[in-house]
Amino acid sequence: MSAMMVNRSFGSKENLFAEVVNASFAPRTVVPDDLTRLSRGIARALVDRTRLGSDELSPFLLTLRSVSDPRSAELARQGIERHGERHLAGLLGGEQARERSALALSVILGMWLMRSVIGDTALLEADLDGLARHLEGMLAGLLTSS
Repeated sequence: MSAMMVNRSFGSKENLFAEVVNASFAPRTVVPDDLTRLSRGIARALVDRTRLGSDELSPFLLTLRSVSDPRSAELARQGIERHGERHLAGLLGGEQARERSALALSVILGMWLMRSVIGDTALLEADLDGLARHLEGMLAGLLTSS
């Protein structure tokens, strides 16, 4: 797409990036809608989505690639807060729901980074069911506290 097409369609490259962020973060990729199985659902989806050879999680890649530019990082943060954090906080409710949601998303992003980008050997070689159980326990403590 040429610069003229970008400006005509989106007004600027920044507006185009904002649209990409919004489109990338809107779909539910790891956090389910079912509160009763929230920790288990996140853990299982994250372990499955970070296996060797699995599809990339574009919202996480977008976040990682945006951190070097302050404005892009700000747009990525807004997308995370608007879609993932707000959705999860709404499911959790109660005191400090937004903070707990942000912490859970930090665990999710860290797990994705360690397995998919860094390729931590212990995490890649771990038994998938055992890894999901450990992750579920971590998330349960965080997501069920008030």
